[in-house]
Amino acid sequence: MKKILLITSLAILVSFNSICCTTAIISGKATPDGRPILWKHRDTDNFNNKMMFIKGGKYEYIGLVNSDDSLYQVWAGTNSAGFSIMNSASYNLKSKDDHTVLQDQEGMVMKLALASCATIDDFKRLLDSLPKPLGIEANFGLIDAQGGAAYFETDNFKYKIFDVNDPRVAPDGYLIRTNYSFSGRENEGAGYNRYNTASVIINEAYKAKKITPEFFLSKATLSLRHELTKTDLSNVFKKKEDFQNRMYPFRDYIVRYSSSSTVVVHGVKAGESPSLVTTWVKLGFQPVSISIPLWVSAGATIPALLTAPSTKNALLCNLTLLLKKECFPFNKGSEGENYIYLEMLGNKSNTGIMQQNVQFEKEIIAKEEKLVTKWRRLGFDVDEATDFYKEVNESIILYYSFLCKEKPKE
Repeated sequence: MKKILLITSLAILVSFNSICCTTAIISGKATPDGRPILWKHRDTDNFNNKMMFIKGGKYEYIGLVNSDDSLYQVWAGTNSAGFSIMNSASYNLKSKDDHTVLQDQEGMVMKLALASCATIDDFKRLLDSLPKPLGIEANFGLIDAQGGAAYFETDNFKYKIFDVNDPRVAPDGYLIRTNYSFSGRENEGAGYNRYNTASVIINEAYKAKKITPEFFLSKATLSLRHELTKTDLSNVFKKKEDFQNRMYPFRDYIVRYSSSSTVVVHGVKAGESPSLVTTWVKLGFQPVSISIPLWVSAGATIPALLTAPSTKNALLCNLTLLLKKECFPFNKGSEGENYIYLEMLGNKSNTGIMQQNVQFEKEIIAKEEKLVTKWRRLGFDVDEATDFYKEVNESIILYYSFLCKEKPKE
């Protein structure tokens, strides 16, 4: 009853617009280490995101929220039971005669799920228990600490489950969703170009046995390939002549003007401690951001770069938004978001911001892998995680002090 009252009252108060996202779920059989991965590349009209550690339900959790949302609706997250959830908005599920006023409640449902669910079956029971209509049209992606991995294509009154561990559903052990649902109306919705691009690059990584968190953080979420036009803007980085001070069309790539953050969850094998689930966050405009790993078991000691109290903005997000302005300098009318100044991101000398960031990230990823490998033998260590947070936080702040020409506003 409390869950019903909570979601109903919160739904009356707020409604946020989740625009478009590119997502994937990888089961353990498709990864080199046998552990599942959840990927959400978020696109939204709310560019200020941050991470919050939240307690008060059955489970504690860390979640990606909009900075100006005092209710902390969650758009991707992981809880202390090792349950992780994300979503992508869908635009072809609701029936033509469904005129439900209530909408955009995905963040509320994910908040409830993180506070109360340990498994995919728990999430199914949660959806069954909530009052209808749900105010939802989305593809929810989930992994749990028991090896579960599935998409729930969900509308106001029903859902269909796509089990990523079922070879009849996911022959290669992974599934991708953008902004249409496979159980919805054909040829409607959005994100077909992004889906096709993601399918190609993930399939390449699958064949090379390189589907890892680093692949999603440093390659997939930063991809400048466009499968429909058969172009790859990163090829421009290799050119020397006719490159400087040029703008390039930038539409329907996985990363684009509306991109606001990426979450990559590296799960655990069945029987491993949920405390070892690593939630990677690339906050803000991804090409100019740095990835940071988080663990729910480290509690509220989230690196200061990623979080902020009340409705304040996270520093890392502010820093990336400053650099994003330099990537989209054409600001006449509403057309500027479709044209990018590629020279900011990369060049033949490998001194572009995105190129430098990827190299900087490699050091963080290597240190994280060393820590987690140790914890798999000896158990999670809160003090080591806290020390790691402090080191990463300080090094990134120093790094951005050289990148940013101006200081972010509070």
